[in-house]
Amino acid sequence: MGFKSRLAIPYANFIVKKIHKESLQAITHQQNILQNLLAKAQITVFGKDHHFEQITYHKEFIDAVPIRDYEELKPYIERVKNAESNVLWCGKPLYFAKTSGTTSGTKYIPITKQSITSHIEAAKNALLCYIAETGHAKFADGKMIFLSGSPELSKTNGILTGRLSGIVNHHVPAYLTTNRKPSYNTNCIDDWEEKLDAIVEETIHEDMRLISGIPPWMQMYFDRLSEKSQQKIATLFPNLSLIVHGGVNFEPYKKKLFDTIGRIIPSIETFPASEGFFAFQDTQREIGLLLNTNAGMFFEFVPAHEIFNEKPSRLNLAQVQLHVNYALIVSSNAGLWAYNIGDTIKFVSLQPFRIIVTGRIKHFISAFGEHVIAEEVEYALMTTAQQHNVSIVEFTVAPYIAHNNEMSYHEWFIEFENEPTELQNFANEVDKALCMKNTYYHDLISGNILSTLRIKSLPKNAFIDYMKSEGKLGGQNKVPRLSNDRKIADKLQSLIK
Repeated sequence: MGFKSRLAIPYANFIVKKIHKESLQAITHQQNILQNLLAKAQITVFGKDHHFEQITYHKEFIDAVPIRDYEELKPYIERVKNAESNVLWCGKPLYFAKTSGTTSGTKYIPITKQSITSHIEAAKNALLCYIAETGHAKFADGKMIFLSGSPELSKTNGILTGRLSGIVNHHVPAYLTTNRKPSYNTNCIDDWEEKLDAIVEETIHEDMRLISGIPPWMQMYFDRLSEKSQQKIATLFPNLSLIVHGGVNFEPYKKKLFDTIGRIIPSIETFPASEGFFAFQDTQREIGLLLNTNAGMFFEFVPAHEIFNEKPSRLNLAQVQLHVNYALIVSSNAGLWAYNIGDTIKFVSLQPFRIIVTGRIKHFISAFGEHVIAEEVEYALMTTAQQHNVSIVEFTVAPYIAHNNEMSYHEWFIEFENEPTELQNFANEVDKALCMKNTYYHDLISGNILSTLRIKSLPKNAFIDYMKSEGKLGGQNKVPRLSNDRKIADKLQSLIK
């Protein structure tokens, strides 16, 4: 055991005791955070517009501050972009995190001096929880690779601007920088495939022990390494011992990833976003991610089926229930106020508060009133794939609207690593599994309003080619699992020969 790993274990034990103690005071912390946010932001334009000086309790906050998405908050953000101070938060933000939006084009999410700290602390705490629980810290003595966006930043009227993962690159603790891959120059390469080749060259002969990133881009990296070395990753990197992932559900990627590696490797799930680092896996023994309740963010939870109502229920942490699908709403020291981040979650534990991410508000199919969500389609596909010993590379689902006397149905576009021998039988079993998860879908199928789902098998690299055509290959970009239109489906259809 090296010097870093020896030091990491007692430090991890100390910090994790503090994390566990704080997790049991989450409701009190949330109450205090709301009051502190309101008190500090009274001087801001937003605070004055919404009479923060008159607000003490959550009920008053609900009455004064409506839920907003980016488009509705944009007038304030434009003022911040124009170098105005004290608009959403005191002073000016340190950064703008650029992220793609479907209706607003590029979104500029403010990150302040106060909020960047919570991003870094949460990532560090996820690793420390793993070390304290398992006693495994040897990854700290070898090389670690972080698959991220470019750390090169531009300026928006003096405010540094870039992708979140690129911004975070500038705040990696000094004790990790000597271990970190890829190099700064390689990380700055814009073209993802060129960058991937350069990363492979830099790491193929190194003692890689930890990898962090979005699962589909990890898979691409491992595939390139295997192709070049003609070896399993476990042979190439015998000390590879930890995967840190986030951004998408890990389950659909897990089997293929571990097959490529050659063995199962422990993993840590995280829930970061430009708007905040919301949760992280604090234990390998229980499901769910520990909600980051003492990090300058106040959370509200709206039952997902109410999110588009004029006055939806807005619950605080003391009011939530287990296994209910909630839209996550955040107010923070980055200057976001009752902001709908677009993700849905469920609580799997209330002591401490642990969640699972169930999907995106806008990523569902309800073309026929079924309201099928990502959690349900992922469950149906992965359960069936496991039974058939089938590996999935990537998939997406779209509605097919029938013409003439046909029946409408859900069309699944799947890139298989190994296609099932009886594709129709496989599709029927996925359909049955989905009916079990969603009663509305079941009723439409049993009532002969919808036909059972159909699967289109896509050629190798179809999703890579699609993402490349959209200019979204690599970085933090991911394929939407569900759509209510045919935009993605029609482009994927053109790839089938």
